[in-house]
Amino acid sequence: MTRKRLVAVAVLAIGALAAPAHAHVTVNPREATKGSFAKLAFRVPSERPDAATTKVEVSFPVQHPFQHINVRPAPGWTHKLERQTLATPIKAEHEGDEDITEYVSKITWEGGTIGPGEFQEFEISAGPLPEDADSLTFKAVQTYDSGEIVRWIEETTAGGDEPEFPAPVLQLVAGEDEHGGATQDEETTETTAAEEEQAGATTNGDEGGGNGLAVFALVVAGVALVLAGGGLLRKNSAAKQ
Repeated sequence: MTRKRLVAVAVLAIGALAAPAHAHVTVNPREATKGSFAKLAFRVPSERPDAATTKVEVSFPVQHPFQHINVRPAPGWTHKLERQTLATPIKAEHEGDEDITEYVSKITWEGGTIGPGEFQEFEISAGPLPEDADSLTFKAVQTYDSGEIVRWIEETTAGGDEPEFPAPVLQLVAGEDEHGGATQDEETTETTAAEEEQAGATTNGDEGGGNGLAVFALVVAGVALVLAGGGLLRKNSAAKQ
């Protein structure tokens, strides 16, 4: 084996040792619009070759509690919601509704299994998402039937390396502006569409004018041929006389 090939093999071996050992628990999609309701799926892979996942716990951020959470049933699994009292109640959105005094702090799914090499998604509908935050962190705990517990609770610091057991993070992005108007990108898209429509109308008009000129030219050419044919007949008749 040549020296270059030995170096290449060594680099690959080092890279394999440095590769992450865990398939992370994640929240999908990875980003959602501020102030909106969103369907979120917590994706849980079972990475142990000889054990199955039997319980998943997801905690929700107390700094930005959801006013509403609905859970989509996962076949073969049961779910339990734990609630906590809010230090400051959330004002009701509509007149006549009661203020919200508690929030869902954790959801636990259990009763099913996620076998080795498999994954499961646990879905919820939640909102409204906060407008004064750029991200939300959900800490998750995964339990295997072997008794092993993996805690996906480590937060990633800005500019730092990803921790060994990172918590799922949902990025929040701006939607419409505060006056309810379209964002700059949406306005640009609408303007471009209007310009294209106007350009298409102009092009169609030009094409219509061109077609009219073509028809007129064909008529003139036909008349000219008729006149030329008549002149030729008179000339032949005169020549015979």
